[in-house]
Amino acid sequence: MHRSGATMAWNVFKFCTALRGLGSIMILLVLGVVGVTYYAVVLTNYGPALYDGGLDSLTALVVLILFHCLLVMLLWSYFSVVLTDPGSVPPNWRPAIDEERGEADPLNALEFSNLPADPVTNQRIRFCRKCNQLKPPRCHHCSVCGRCVLKMDHHCVWVVNCVGALNYKYFLLFLFYTFLETSLVTLSLLPHFIAFFSDGEIPGTPGTLATTFLAFVLNLAFALSVMGFLIMHISLVAANTTTIEAYEKKTTPKWRYDLGRKKNFEQVFGTDNWYWFVPAYSEEDIRRMPALQGLEYPSKPDFDSQEF
Repeated sequence: MHRSGATMAWNVFKFCTALRGLGSIMILLVLGVVGVTYYAVVLTNYGPALYDGGLDSLTALVVLILFHCLLVMLLWSYFSVVLTDPGSVPPNWRPAIDEERGEADPLNALEFSNLPADPVTNQRIRFCRKCNQLKPPRCHHCSVCGRCVLKMDHHCVWVVNCVGALNYKYFLLFLFYTFLETSLVTLSLLPHFIAFFSDGEIPGTPGTLATTFLAFVLNLAFALSVMGFLIMHISLVAANTTTIEAYEKKTTPKWRYDLGRKKNFEQVFGTDNWYWFVPAYSEEDIRRMPALQGLEYPSKPDFDSQEF
């Protein structure tokens, strides 16, 4: 039994190491899909159609404008997720109960190991044995990153990063704009895809035709898969929970952080609607909304004893 446990630990370690290495490849894959799509839509089909005149030129102009606008927002959101730290526990962070005890009598790891399992007595105090530090509310340890992440949702290989408190909004916008862009491309290339199965002659070289066919299939697949993922995360935002929390509290009928859909939405996207659709926050929201920093979250008063 001990040997199988050690084997499992080794396999998990190898899996996490593989995910780290896979991340850089996934970024190149994303850029590759973008490149193939750009070539098929702009250079092969709708770019040349601008010079056809009439309704075809107008249609091509509209498609190209929408395509480039969505592409800019997609890439902006994507690299915001990739380059933004999801949120780490500050080195000197302590829970409120520890601050009340003062510097002369701080809580330590031994006290955490001796705390009873009753959530009423344990309340907000948690300790990560891997990082050897306190864990703020809604914080979880990521085995891939090897650290605790504030309000961790999941580790995403597509963005080579954890999705947490500080980049969750950017991740949602990435999903949103990816769905819109891939749907636009799918609909735009659909007539060209249907033409492959017609009896008439199709203009273009074998290379451009193959690229158009590939771009359609890839964007259709991404549109369908991202749509399901986006619907799932919309439901999580509406309930003010994360993927990890939804799994952990699957037997809990009520959730302490569920403050209503409007406030739940604002804890992710902020209150300034000018910033809702861009991967950024207003300075006012950052200053007056602690939830955006990932350390403090308002909750229902009658759920203060519920475990995180």
